[in-house]
Amino acid sequence: MRTCDSIAHMHADAVILAGGRASRMGGVDKPAIEIGGRTMLDAALEAVAACDRIVVVGPHRADMAANIIQTQEVPRGGGPVAAIGAALRVLDEGADLIVVVAADIPFIGAEAIAAVAEECRRTGSDAVFAVDESGRSQYLVGAWRRDYLDERLRSLGSLDNLAMKALLPSRMGTIALQGISDCDTESDIAQARASVTPGPALELTVARALLRNELSALPSRPRQLRDAIGATLAEPVRSAVALPRFDISAMDGYAVAGPGPWQLRAEVGYAGGERPALLHPGEAVRIATGAHLPDGSTAVLRDEFADVTGGELTRRPQTPVREDIRRAGEDWPTGHELLPAGAAVTPMVASAAASGEVFEALVRGPVRAHVVVTGDEIRSEGPLRQGQTRDSVGPVVSHFLAWCGIDAAGATHLRDTADGFDTLFASAIDCDLIVIVGATGGGAADQLRAALDRAGAKILVERVRCRPGGSQLTAELVDGRTVLGLPGNPFAAISTLLVTAPAIVDGLTARTARPPIVGSLANASACSGPVTRIVPVTRTPDGTWTADVATRTAHLAGLVGRDGLAIVPPAAADGDLIELILFP
Repeated sequence: MRTCDSIAHMHADAVILAGGRASRMGGVDKPAIEIGGRTMLDAALEAVAACDRIVVVGPHRADMAANIIQTQEVPRGGGPVAAIGAALRVLDEGADLIVVVAADIPFIGAEAIAAVAEECRRTGSDAVFAVDESGRSQYLVGAWRRDYLDERLRSLGSLDNLAMKALLPSRMGTIALQGISDCDTESDIAQARASVTPGPALELTVARALLRNELSALPSRPRQLRDAIGATLAEPVRSAVALPRFDISAMDGYAVAGPGPWQLRAEVGYAGGERPALLHPGEAVRIATGAHLPDGSTAVLRDEFADVTGGELTRRPQTPVREDIRRAGEDWPTGHELLPAGAAVTPMVASAAASGEVFEALVRGPVRAHVVVTGDEIRSEGPLRQGQTRDSVGPVVSHFLAWCGIDAAGATHLRDTADGFDTLFASAIDCDLIVIVGATGGGAADQLRAALDRAGAKILVERVRCRPGGSQLTAELVDGRTVLGLPGNPFAAISTLLVTAPAIVDGLTARTARPPIVGSLANASACSGPVTRIVPVTRTPDGTWTADVATRTAHLAGLVGRDGLAIVPPAAADGDLIELILFP
């Protein structure tokens, strides 16, 4: 599925036909059949995710998301016209465009839905339908004018067992699209499955652990730590000097020797300046914070505790007696391990190492990524032409990569060509990670998988049991570069990236994984389902977290004003501690 959010701006409602008798397949629940790691109903739901409202017509399904409207045609199995009529009865008002799609098209994508909707808008037709690769019109992949559909349904009277041709308008259009062939027979199902041959879907925790443990680590190299932020230490960092290197004053005041009162000498000790001479008992010198204390000093008397009369220094009455000296080696001795191998190089790490006179170390990384956005219809700049979609992910993905400690080293817009991925793998060599946005569903995934096969890549994660992001793919090329395939819808792409990329960084740089951040999710049960869900969350004043139960996937508006993402496992209960991915 490629990046596609144009339909979100068309204010279209969607109808998914998920009933029917499936008589040619013995009456099975055809929408629930899984192909390529997802059910055909899930494929339809993902394709129309950007629509204003979604109605699924068919038997009630308990695992359906709360924002999906469910209804049933009467009588049950009354055919597609009856099902569309039932959907419009619950969509009493709303968008002036209705998208209709059957839940038996395994590779339907958001780009197909956007295309028929845009064509209907552009031409002013009462309906526009897709034409598949064989030249057959698919009347159950189309966009309809709401006013025409309402009027036509009323004119038909009884809708039971009417063929779709009864609805067709005289003013209709077609548009040729890829990946919209339906599955009517068991042979069709077998052929569709054979075209993808996916590996088993992994639980998200298993997939992330596999990436941490099975990816080939980058080679280590010496680097200046201040230039290696985001890398991982390949060796421990040990202090070259003790800290402090010598006894220093912890406060502005007076270095004193013995009990007071003290005779104040003329010298002043400054940080980095000349060290005052030996103090004898009863003597004192002016001293600044961080200055090297003279031999013989027994304490530092703070300015606020001191009185000076003439040349005599005394302690003010009722003030506490404190040493206020930072002793040599108090923070650490020479050779002390400041940081272990496997620690991330952060600005704090580089600063701490510099305090120990260590400026260079062996590191792995930082990981460099080449970002790829796929699709002929994608346009990042300039006005959109017919059938084009604004690229709302490519221009910002580098910022999300930076959140994960990854440097964006290059970017490519990949056209839909048979050898596009082959060319990409051969040319994107100045990176450790290739991030592909919009190559994990339908035909694009077929091209990516075939290209990975031709390149001799090892597929580590082919599917994950989570929503969104179930179709993500991670592979390792023979030269060690990692390929991460993300879903095309913006929310699905970014949420998958933020959850998966840190595990890839851990694996590539041999980083020690940090314990997850967790929080109590007040409404966990409302967004929990049969598989792990990734949802935006907001922190409440009482310190708990609240999740957005329904989030559009065609844009990132659902992340605006949110504090992070929650990874909600199946069967989560309200108040459970849930892993959080916090935004900076």
